[in-house]
Amino acid sequence: MPSGLIALLDDVAGIAKLAAASIDDVGAAAGKASTKAAGVVVDDAAVTPRYVTGLAPSRELPIIAKIAMGSFRNKLIIILPIALLLTAFAPWAITPILMCGGTYLCFEGAEKLLEAFGHGGHAEAAVVQGDAALIEKTTVAGAVRTDLILSAEIMAISLADVAHQPILTQAAVLVVVGVLMTVAVYGVVGLIVKMDDIGLHLAKRAGGGGMRAFGRGLVKGMPVVLNALSGIGTAAMLWVGGGILVHGTHTLGLHWPAEPLEHIAHIVGQVFGPLHGVVSWLVTALGSAIIGLIVGGVIVLLVRQLGRLRPKESH
Repeated sequence: MPSGLIALLDDVAGIAKLAAASIDDVGAAAGKASTKAAGVVVDDAAVTPRYVTGLAPSRELPIIAKIAMGSFRNKLIIILPIALLLTAFAPWAITPILMCGGTYLCFEGAEKLLEAFGHGGHAEAAVVQGDAALIEKTTVAGAVRTDLILSAEIMAISLADVAHQPILTQAAVLVVVGVLMTVAVYGVVGLIVKMDDIGLHLAKRAGGGGMRAFGRGLVKGMPVVLNALSGIGTAAMLWVGGGILVHGTHTLGLHWPAEPLEHIAHIVGQVFGPLHGVVSWLVTALGSAIIGLIVGGVIVLLVRQLGRLRPKESH
C-alpha cells in the first residue's frame, strides 16, 4: 500500500512538472508572439480613440469598455476557433481572408478621408444628431467591426509564430495573446481619453505648483491631441489596410508592390544614416497608406456609383 501511494505521488509530481513546463512554454511563446504583433497593437491604439472623440466625457470609459468586450469576443469566440480550423485544414485561405479585411479598412479609411473634405457623410451626420443611445450603439458597432480586422491580423501573426506547436498550445497562446493585447490596447486608449480629467485633478491639487502647471497643460493640450488622434486613426486605417494588402500580395507570390516599396524605403532610409530604421518604416507606412487610399478610394467610388443606380424609393 505505501509503495502504491508513493508511486501515485510520483505520477502526480510528474504530471505537475509536465503542466508547469507546458505553462512555461505557453508563456514564452505568448511573449514572443506578442512582441511580433506589437506593431499592430500600436495601430489598434491609434485607430480606437477616434470613435470616442467628441462624445460626452461621462460616456467615454463605458463606451471603451463595451468596445473592449467586443474585442474579447472578436479574438476569443470568433477569430480563435476559425484561425485554428483554417490552420489545420485550409492554411492557404488565411492570407486572402486577411486581405479582404485589409480592403475593408482601406474602404473605411478612404471614406472617412473623403468625408473630412466634405464629400459625403450626410447619413452619419444624421445619426450623430439622433438619440444618444443610438449614437453609442452605432459608435460601438463601428469600432468593434474595425477591431475585428485588426484583431484578426494580431492573431494571425501570433499563430504563425506557433504553427509548429500542438493545437492545444496554439489555442493557449492565442488566448493569452488575445487577453494581453486587448487589455493593453484599451487600457492605453482609456488613459488617453481621460488624460484631460487627470490633468484637471492635478491642476486642483493643493501645493506643488509644478504639478498644477502640468495639469493645466494637460487640460489645454488634450483636446488638440484627441483631434489629432482622430486624423491619425483614419491614417492608420489606410496604412494598416494597405500594409495588409502589400504583405498579402507578396505572400501570394507577387513581387509588386511589396519589393519596390521595400527597395524605396531602404534607399531613403540610408540617406538619414542613424535614423535609417525609423525613416524606412515611415516610407513603408506612407507607401502602404497611398496604396490603401487608392484601393479604398476606388471602392468608395464604386459603392457610391452603385448607390446612385439603385431605384429610389417612392415617398
